Amino acid sequence: MGNSCAGQLRMARFQEVLHYSIEASLRSSTVVPRPVFSQLYLETEPLAPPNGRLDADDEDDEDEENGSESSPPTVPYQKKPPPEGCCTTDGFCQAGRSVRLSSLSTDPLDVPPGFLLVGVKSSQVPDTLLVCVVDSRFLPDEQGRNALLGFSGNCVGCGEKGFRYFTEFANHINLKLSTQPKKQKHLKHLLHRNGQGTLVRGPAICWRGHGEDSDLVNLENQSLHANAGPPKKRHKGWSPDSAAPTLVEHPLKTPPSSSSSNPSSSSTAAALPSAHPAPALLNGHGPLPQLCGNVGEVLVSSLLQTCYLSSQTLPRIYQHYGPSPIQPLSTEMQILLTVYYLVQLGPDQVPLVEDLEQIFMRSWRESHLSEIRQYQQPGPQSLSPSQLPWLAQLAASSCGEGVLVLGESEGSLAQGLTQTFSRLLEGQLASTNYVVIIVTAVGQETQSCVVVTGKHQCRAVAESMYSPSEGLREMDQQLSSGLAQDLAQYCSSLGPGTSTTARHGSVMFVRIHSSPVPYQVEWRAVRPIQLAVARKLLSHVCAIADSSTQNLDLGSFDRLSFLICVPPSEVTFQQTLLHLRYSGVLQEMGGVDQEVVSPWEAERYVVKMDHSAAGRIDDLVREARSNSYTLYILVHDHAHWDVTSGSYFSVERGEGLVDQLLNSRQVTEAPNVLILHVTSFPFALQTQNTRISPYNEIHWPSAFSNDVDLYHEKTRYLGVSELLESTRLGSSLPLMRYDSSFESMTSALEDRFPKLHSAVIRTTVLVQHYCVALMAASGRLHSAQNHLHKHTSVETLEIVQSLIGAGRRCPAHHGPMVLLRIPSLALAAWAQRRLADVRRRLGLEDTFEIILGNPGQPLSVGHTFTERIKIQDVGWVPGTYLELEGLPCILILSGAEPLGESLPRSLKYCDLRVISSSYLQRTTLEQELGLAAYLVRAESRPPHDPGPGSDLLESDADKLSSTDNEEEEPYPHPTPQRHLQHPQSHPHPPPPPSSSSSSSGPSPLLPQSQPHPHAPPTPSSSSSSSGPSPLLPPPRSQRPPSKSTSSDSLSPRSSSSPAQSCSWARGVSRPPSVLLPRALYDIITASDGSGLPRCTSFLPHMSVAWASSFRPLLSKMMTCTEQSLYYRQWTAPRAYHMDRTNRTEGRSDNFHPRRLLLSGPPQVGKTGAYLHFLGILSRMLIRLMEVDIYDEEDIHCAHVEGVQYHPAGTPWPIPEVMRSMPFDYTVHDPKYDDVSNVYCPGHKPSADAEPPRQEDVYLRRRTSRMKLSKHAAYNTYHHCEQCHQYMGFNPRYQMCESSLHTFTFSHLQLGDEIQLFFIIPKSKEHYFSFSQSGGQLESLRLPLTSEWSPDCIKSPIFMPTTGRHEHGLFNLFHAMDGAAHLHILVVKEYEMPVYKKYWPNHIMLVLPSVFNGAGIGAAHFLIKELSHHNLALERSRRQEGGGPPGDVWPFVVVADDSCVMWNAVDIDAGQVEHGASLKQVLQTMEACPDLAHLGLCGLRKWNSHRSREPFHRGQLHDFLLVNVDLCRDVPYDRHRFSCHDVDFALRAHSAGLLLCRFNGFSVMKKQIAIGGYRTFIIKTKMTDVPTSVGPLQYVCAPDSKHLFLATPARLLLERYLQHTVRTHTHTRQHTHERTHAHPVRSVDCLLNVGPSRPHSLNLSTAGLLFSGLLLCFTDSCVTPSFLKKFTFLQGATLCVICADRSSLRQAVGRLELEDEWRFRLSDEFQTANAKEDLPLFFLTGKHI
Repeated sequence: MGNSCAGQLRMARFQEVLHYSIEASLRSSTVVPRPVFSQLYLETEPLAPPNGRLDADDEDDEDEENGSESSPPTVPYQKKPPPEGCCTTDGFCQAGRSVRLSSLSTDPLDVPPGFLLVGVKSSQVPDTLLVCVVDSRFLPDEQGRNALLGFSGNCVGCGEKGFRYFTEFANHINLKLSTQPKKQKHLKHLLHRNGQGTLVRGPAICWRGHGEDSDLVNLENQSLHANAGPPKKRHKGWSPDSAAPTLVEHPLKTPPSSSSSNPSSSSTAAALPSAHPAPALLNGHGPLPQLCGNVGEVLVSSLLQTCYLSSQTLPRIYQHYGPSPIQPLSTEMQILLTVYYLVQLGPDQVPLVEDLEQIFMRSWRESHLSEIRQYQQPGPQSLSPSQLPWLAQLAASSCGEGVLVLGESEGSLAQGLTQTFSRLLEGQLASTNYVVIIVTAVGQETQSCVVVTGKHQCRAVAESMYSPSEGLREMDQQLSSGLAQDLAQYCSSLGPGTSTTARHGSVMFVRIHSSPVPYQVEWRAVRPIQLAVARKLLSHVCAIADSSTQNLDLGSFDRLSFLICVPPSEVTFQQTLLHLRYSGVLQEMGGVDQEVVSPWEAERYVVKMDHSAAGRIDDLVREARSNSYTLYILVHDHAHWDVTSGSYFSVERGEGLVDQLLNSRQVTEAPNVLILHVTSFPFALQTQNTRISPYNEIHWPSAFSNDVDLYHEKTRYLGVSELLESTRLGSSLPLMRYDSSFESMTSALEDRFPKLHSAVIRTTVLVQHYCVALMAASGRLHSAQNHLHKHTSVETLEIVQSLIGAGRRCPAHHGPMVLLRIPSLALAAWAQRRLADVRRRLGLEDTFEIILGNPGQPLSVGHTFTERIKIQDVGWVPGTYLELEGLPCILILSGAEPLGESLPRSLKYCDLRVISSSYLQRTTLEQELGLAAYLVRAESRPPHDPGPGSDLLESDADKLSSTDNEEEEPYPHPTPQRHLQHPQSHPHPPPPPSSSSSSSGPSPLLPQSQPHPHAPPTPSSSSSSSGPSPLLPPPRSQRPPSKSTSSDSLSPRSSSSPAQSCSWARGVSRPPSVLLPRALYDIITASDGSGLPRCTSFLPHMSVAWASSFRPLLSKMMTCTEQSLYYRQWTAPRAYHMDRTNRTEGRSDNFHPRRLLLSGPPQVGKTGAYLHFLGILSRMLIRLMEVDIYDEEDIHCAHVEGVQYHPAGTPWPIPEVMRSMPFDYTVHDPKYDDVSNVYCPGHKPSADAEPPRQEDVYLRRRTSRMKLSKHAAYNTYHHCEQCHQYMGFNPRYQMCESSLHTFTFSHLQLGDEIQLFFIIPKSKEHYFSFSQSGGQLESLRLPLTSEWSPDCIKSPIFMPTTGRHEHGLFNLFHAMDGAAHLHILVVKEYEMPVYKKYWPNHIMLVLPSVFNGAGIGAAHFLIKELSHHNLALERSRRQEGGGPPGDVWPFVVVADDSCVMWNAVDIDAGQVEHGASLKQVLQTMEACPDLAHLGLCGLRKWNSHRSREPFHRGQLHDFLLVNVDLCRDVPYDRHRFSCHDVDFALRAHSAGLLLCRFNGFSVMKKQIAIGGYRTFIIKTKMTDVPTSVGPLQYVCAPDSKHLFLATPARLLLERYLQHTVRTHTHTRQHTHERTHAHPVRSVDCLLNVGPSRPHSLNLSTAGLLFSGLLLCFTDSCVTPSFLKKFTFLQGATLCVICADRSSLRQAVGRLELEDEWRFRLSDEFQTANAKEDLPLFFLTGKHI
């Protein structure tokens, strides 16, 4: 109705705007919002910029859906304020978690089914997208249809789910917008993961059929330019500041594809010259414009941008350093340094990110070093954005047209790229290798990018963007599609014809039909250095077992099993089987009985990591679960292969299998499975997330630090270090070199065929070189001799001449091996067919073999050549390359990487000219060079040549470099004669020809029909010292072949001298020569700032990334351990690395406790080392199950069988019969062989030999190795599953809680009350009774005599111990066979904490502090007296409860802490002794019906004299069952330090008690060299350091100046008497044997019991003449009349011992000793104790 078109409003549109206005008003924080009509009509129209770019945010207005062509005004949007305290940072959600694509690209994200990952566009974060998870139902399809209205999504940052409104979700992810959030505006791209597992931008979401508009660089057919045309009609405007994200979002690179050159996808021929490869666009600073058109013609990489970002991310240590933060390099400085770096590159050099990164770091350190040291604020950067373009152009002007800088007139990167592509199409950049585009607009960030335009550089960048597997697929595709056919035809047209059929008459080398001369193999034992490494492995395993974490219990394993996992290479598999069969490991483990293990038996222990490995690993896990007493070792050989994560790659493709199997939960959590990783390149396993502890790494000893000399090694390792050393010295031909002729031919063909992969071209040229060289060496190219250098090279001719000439000179047809390394299997197979065809045409089928090394197939060698090298039975075929020793052959080794195949010593040439120069990682380079690693005899080194240092690049070397050693000389290498003129092959010219070099090297490279003055001498004139002497034939013919991984060697045996006629024998001690591509040679031989090769600073492995650019360089003096720590700090696993998820929050480390890493140089002998480790570990496990048992016969035995008192087979002793048996006073225990024997009337000693000194007794005691039975007692090192809870300190169980209780009782001898402490675990409190009020300990509960249970032991077991908290056999769980028992450890007060630490679940009786220096007698004294007092308390408690008081069980067991096993005699089997449990022994003794009549019971010592009498009445030792009720008046001597059991037995017998030894049982005692009551150290009081003090210094004269000893006086007196008098004091009225007829009388030997006691039993002494009298602390019961009953010899010795000098004089007077004994003042002595230590005094005299 009169409204104009500009002001017309449709109702629907008006309602929509009104709705948005109301909502904005409600959300607005302002008081008065703008009216809706002002928003509709008065909003100013944004002006369109001159370049016509449309803002993509305004593209999808609703009027287009309704068909309107008018654009509505923008409705300002004011969002709701965020909640207080939440995060409002751009790129982060309100929970504070990042949602940026750049930070989440490698993280695993949770995507529910039916949801998609979508990139959200934000103007606040223009350089990346924000990631969200959106329900696919609310997104359109490819045609822009079928999208539901509304929104449903989740936040990937904090994980919050269920957002139903996009407005709510936009607020959550902090989208700060001026308009209403709409999903059509901000949901721009779908996201997906690329081949590297990185999350990258995918296709644009097609809202209404339109994709994303952004800065476009149009690559249409004839208009290769940026899209800078006018905007479309509906576009409102375009801001040059708004740029789309880059095409490549992942941090690595986008690999090119040969399919991009297909004319059907793009018009490449019209866009770029056909002879020019696709230019590479390296994104720098700022977002890169979107490419459109023929995008396949431009390669885009973000590697340079990643380098820039990494160099601008400072570590935390620098973020706040000093008063102000340290600033990184500015963007302008980075760009300028990049230009400087590109300028200094040569025309054939390729830029390396590692070099540029180091340039950035050096510049940063130089500019900030002084500021860091002085804590000063760094000055402002002097380089401004306006200065950058002309400074960069000034720098580029120094290299001519090599580097072009565009920066002064460029308004945007799009304009710069348009200009660059236009010049490229017009041919203006033919001499330019790099174009640097710089944009420095006012008010904007500086932007830059680099366009690589050089042909060689473009190819290198393109091929470096492939992963190794992708590169191999590209080669296969080019071969299968026929792209390489033109190359082959072109090369064939250039080279000499090879189609001439060979005539037998023209073949130079005639076939020798004589029978081949066999050569023998000398198999040697394990080398010393391998033995040392095996022992290192064993020590690390023992360290794991000894640690407090209880992760490995070696003591619980009785056998070993293992499984060796090798890469999926058939040759490596057979090679490992070969080593295993002849290592002797299986024979040592008892797996096989044959001397030589068959292959199928060895296959049980080796598995290839392919699809069959899963079943083998599962079987091992099941066996480990069912066999807990078996230790399983998983050996992961070649461990750096396949470190990819199983969750990122498909196992069907052969990737991630190691992760899924070896890192599975079943394997890692198995307590009896230990994993050993073995590798030459451990870098991929040494990251920030590594699973291997640095303490569990074992490195091969280094030759640089002379470690090898410590092992008397007879071999010398020549590796990468020697290769590098040979390139630095010009005195001889280097071992490592490049072929300049080959490089020039390859470069020409690469320019002609830009679309072909360089490996295809290099392989074709290499095969062509060998074909031409074969024809030349066979005399076919006489006419083409002048043009030979155009079709082959001197290096190739030398190789071929040496190969085919060796068989002619050697009667046994020995010759060298030539290795051709061709990674592509398709190219390798083609090369083999091509070379075999030429060999057939030339008639050389029997001269040398051509072998294709396919990892997936067995080794295939022709029958003729198999017969030559056959060293075993009929039907044998070689399965490994080691078995090709001495066979002249060309080995074409294929595969993306070597898989651990060892090469024989006959390898002479290692041709690596085909390997790619694109994979510049340290592992890749060292792995290829490691093929040439070599072992030579140490004695073969010339006298003037001390040998080069250790390997410079091997990860195991103790030092990274040995180049500092100026005294070392290079290893001499033969110099071949060169007679073809061609460009120089190496910077170092060869020395002039000489006869000496010719005699030891290959013959001249001329046809054999033409004589030459420098021809090699005849075999008779050759020096016999040029090679090693022949070895002796082995004793057996079945021997494995030589190995380069051990000291094994092959020796030819022929009728003539092998060293003279066999070139292989002469060159067996020379390492092989290596031919490299020129690019790799330059990289490897160049050095960085620290003097190391540049390749050491490269990324260690493609699956890891540098954690920061601000890292130090590797140092020359770093050891292998320091290298490991370096990589652990500075490398992080990528998303597809298997260790990426090995990070647990809240843990300081993530190491697997049972995982080891063995690293060593390639082909140095690691297989032999870990096989020997398995052998010695198996032997150690067997030894751990064995103990040293005292195996001694009884002493002082007459071995005369007397009367049999008990009938045979009597189960229990009969008290009446026992009383009729005579008491055997003689001590038969061998441990008392050094003391005087107790006098026994019926005993007749065999000889009166002088007993040995006591300190010799322990050392000379005989022991035997015995395997532990299932009923043995164990120390603290035993932690089996059955007794974990019994031990009480395993981490799987809660730490046992204990309580401290006091127990007080009085004793007449001790005077005051005795206060003891009991430490009682909560689980053992039911063995005690406590008071109801206060919980005071009252007594130890004792069972009734009438009670009996088959699973219970009634007698408490007391075990006194000292100094054996680790080695004491206190674990009686297995000995008791699970029966309930009460076990109490009796410890000294100062040892209580350590015993409680090791045995937290044991009851402990703590002795009073006054007993800290006491001996074993004090412990037994308190045990017996406490038990007697407790018996009285229990009887009272039972009586109070209404029970009979006399029915309480009165027996206790007092056992030594070294009793390990028990045995029982089987009478029915003929007195055969077999193992028995302690439960069986004690229950048998406790079931004795007349046990209450026996005062003391014991067991026979194992292997002692066993008579027919089942019971014995005599001395008892080590294991006693004490009747504390009957022994109440017979105390132990608490002052005793030795012979306490002999003393107590004599006291008990004197008191009339029955002592019974059960001969049907025996106890075994383990030899424990640590601790015990017999290990008191005699030391001086002046120092705590033990000193050597002789027995004569134990006593001194009173009041004399003497060195006092810090030792108890009683111990000094015992030791002195033992040494001098050879007597020991015992019970009163019993004698010692000095001589059998005249014993020594001992009275009151530390026992205050008078002779008037009615129960004392006395021996008749009538007619005895005593040779001495010993009076010890006599009391009033000893009278002069008592002493006059005994008769002494004239000159008999008297010794009176008292506590002080006064008592000593009183005793002499009271006993009237001066009447019959003569004394002198000099005969008075005291123990060497200070006065405060209460010394003892004694007086000696002679009988008158």
